[in-house]
Amino acid sequence: MPVLGDFSMIEQILDEVRIPKFAKARQNLPAPVLDNVEEAVLTELNREKIKRLLTPGMKVAVAVGSRGITNISEIVKTTIDFLKSRFIEPFIIPAMGSHGGATAEGQKQVLAEFGITEQTMGVPILSSMEVEKIGEASGMPVYVDKYALTADGVIIINRIKPHTAFRGVIESGIIKMSVIGLGKQKGAESCHQLSMNRFDRHLIAMSKVVFEKVNVLFGLAILENAYDQTAEIHAIPVPEILENEPRLLEKAKSLIPKILLNPLDVLIVDEIGKDISGDGMDPNVTGRFSTKFAHGELEVERIVVLGLTEKTEGNANGLGAADITTERVFNNFNMAKTYINAITAAFPPTVRIPMVMRNDNYAIRCAIKTSYCLQPERIRIVRIKNTLHVDEIYISEGLLPEAMANPQIEILSKPEPFKFDRFGNLLTKI
Repeated sequence: MPVLGDFSMIEQILDEVRIPKFAKARQNLPAPVLDNVEEAVLTELNREKIKRLLTPGMKVAVAVGSRGITNISEIVKTTIDFLKSRFIEPFIIPAMGSHGGATAEGQKQVLAEFGITEQTMGVPILSSMEVEKIGEASGMPVYVDKYALTADGVIIINRIKPHTAFRGVIESGIIKMSVIGLGKQKGAESCHQLSMNRFDRHLIAMSKVVFEKVNVLFGLAILENAYDQTAEIHAIPVPEILENEPRLLEKAKSLIPKILLNPLDVLIVDEIGKDISGDGMDPNVTGRFSTKFAHGELEVERIVVLGLTEKTEGNANGLGAADITTERVFNNFNMAKTYINAITAAFPPTVRIPMVMRNDNYAIRCAIKTSYCLQPERIRIVRIKNTLHVDEIYISEGLLPEAMANPQIEILSKPEPFKFDRFGNLLTKI
């Protein structure tokens, strides 16, 4: 580890730390799911109050974001095909603030990674970072994508879910995308100059400017269950969005993934990435938020991040919420891609670098050593693949009695030691 220095004394101390045995377990969480996503989209779009918003010959921009929404390509394609059947001329615009490296090509590439291309969708994708100022609200300018302004109408497709940095009557959803997504990097930067305190009120005020100056027709709101499956889809005309989005947010909160064992001494997260959460790992799952304006249920003493997803391409936004990480993460950390998010959001803590250990083995040992647990045989550790997938997890042997008493948890294996390769990285997969 020439960059990090001589860790021999550190590793000598950590060699004395015992890593407990772990059992594999399955969490059974509430999971309403749509059997036929295409049919659900068409049912919503065929409602009379939606169809009457569409006039043959209209050129309609379909705004799509950067979140890893399940079935997003199918949902977008179904919407596009429906519009064509109504003699509408649709095109797609990325609506993702500063994501994709805050470049037009980068944002187009993000959509391609979700299977949304001009070839698969059969329509143009007009990607630009150019915006126009359309007004002011909350003392800040409001910006909108230039292509959205040239369209006869705009449709916003987004998932509704709890935000990772603030709490309010609306959080992530149609309203937020209308302001930050359609506002591109400049709009996101403008909005994030405001404190996360009462951020929902700022978003609502700004969205009213957008809805007044831009012909947004409706939003297609998506809810997902705890297993990252599509649970509900709702087409909502603009006049009904502010009434309906808070209700759907409460439903979304009841469906989010969660860890049923609480509190924890250590949470091991195999991977984080922008394709998992805007924060790399969803604070609504980990309980570790980057601001004082959001909170969660889980209490964790130490969080260990072992790796980055391939799709995040070095963007380690959210790593600052961890206490310990690995040299592998450190070496793959693309600061340019990561810092643009923190600068745009005006929030550096999300990209701080935690303690770096040579490999998975020492990272886990370091977390155990610093967890304040006075009874090592009872240490409470959960390991998850990422915050999108918490159905199958590993739990330390000290958690077994509690897990076995929980009807929502099924034990899948007997406790066994984790296996590591010769480099000290985990071989035991989730």
